[in-house]
Amino acid sequence: MEQGQVRTGRPVTAKARPEECFALIGAGPMGLAMAKTLIEQGVPFQGFELADDVGGLWNIGAPRSTMYETAHLISSKRMTEFADFPMKEETAEYPSHRELKTYFQEFANAFDLYQHFHFGAEVLSAAPLEDAGWTVTWQDKTGARHTQVFAGLLIANGTLSEPNMPEFKGEFSGPLIHASEYRYPTQFAGKRVLVVGAGNSGCDIAVDAIHHGVSCDLSMRRGYYFVPKYVFGVPADTMGGKIRLPMWLKRRIDGAILKWFVGDPQKYGFPKPDYALYESHPVVNSLILFHAGHGDLKIRPDIARFDGQTVHFNDGTSADYDMILAATGYKLHYPFIDKSLLNWKGAAPHLYLNCMHPDRDDLFVMGMVEAAGLGWQGRHEQAEMVARYIAGLRSGNTAAQAIRSTKSESYERATGGMNYIDLPRMAYYVDKATYRKEVTGQIAALRAAEK
Repeated sequence: MEQGQVRTGRPVTAKARPEECFALIGAGPMGLAMAKTLIEQGVPFQGFELADDVGGLWNIGAPRSTMYETAHLISSKRMTEFADFPMKEETAEYPSHRELKTYFQEFANAFDLYQHFHFGAEVLSAAPLEDAGWTVTWQDKTGARHTQVFAGLLIANGTLSEPNMPEFKGEFSGPLIHASEYRYPTQFAGKRVLVVGAGNSGCDIAVDAIHHGVSCDLSMRRGYYFVPKYVFGVPADTMGGKIRLPMWLKRRIDGAILKWFVGDPQKYGFPKPDYALYESHPVVNSLILFHAGHGDLKIRPDIARFDGQTVHFNDGTSADYDMILAATGYKLHYPFIDKSLLNWKGAAPHLYLNCMHPDRDDLFVMGMVEAAGLGWQGRHEQAEMVARYIAGLRSGNTAAQAIRSTKSESYERATGGMNYIDLPRMAYYVDKATYRKEVTGQIAALRAAEK
């Protein structure tokens, strides 16, 4: 089968005994990396994917995709791709969702992953058995329900599917939608638009509204650091990184570069960030400041209340709008499993290296990790560590036993000492260098103990 050709045949049901086979939920980037590494380590599994194809979020036709037509990566392809499956030279430096869907199809074909998944399959519930194993109930595309017993559960259903919709005072008389409901720029045609939230999606969508609506305002609760997509003619995220600098020095150098290329966003009305650089996700966008400087965009503070079409802001000003779009992020959502089973603390499960349950060796949450520059390779490393750990426990690998002991003890998130701002979306944020060092160190130990 050639790369790019999609398998449409019936997936192969796992032939291993239930006490050996894991259930893998999701065939997005994380699920595919997990499937690949499980195969490499000889761990049997059965995959489940709600959509009819791979790609997860990047498959815009998937039932729960929150993708929109103008979306592109905010990181460059070389800093995002899987190391052993680079994107083609002709792929754009910042690929569209269409290019990325094709990339994941080609990845799945290259490593023969399609046959390991049930597509059009929704996992309805997963519950631990009294002695060992899990009962998984799932529904196929015909509506028929099935129940199977598995040795363990690997959850890789993504982090960006459940909208975080804030409550507002008053009533707005026009359309009020979350960014997850946005698909086409023509939705803004003839409308005065207010975008609430200035993260990466909010700023991208605001640019669409500027081009296709009558007007666009952007309501911001806090300030952001803005990073251009290109610096000195190359993708900004490819600059530096070969030498790890102390954070105080990195902030000074990168802050100087941003000031050089971006200037002072406050002169366009953007609020000044009340936190240090890298304590939250920067906004990677070369157009939002351009349009603000040209008067195409007006910056507004947080919303006080709605009154029909009128929006009142916290600074006492008000304006009328025909449509409001809330780009207010997403919540972690694992609806098929009892929250108490995930060692949930605060806004996220508290797991060793963001994936390993402290007390269970048959439950893993994959891909619940964010870091600037982590890319899919960082997630592939997470998958390899988990696959080697599962295989190692079965073979008596001493390094796997050591990890089991470590993860059951007190541990901290791999923040590298970074004081991330206290927001739900930052609850599973890590420092890339610290995280990858710990994960790759565990992989190296597991490999060495195999000899």
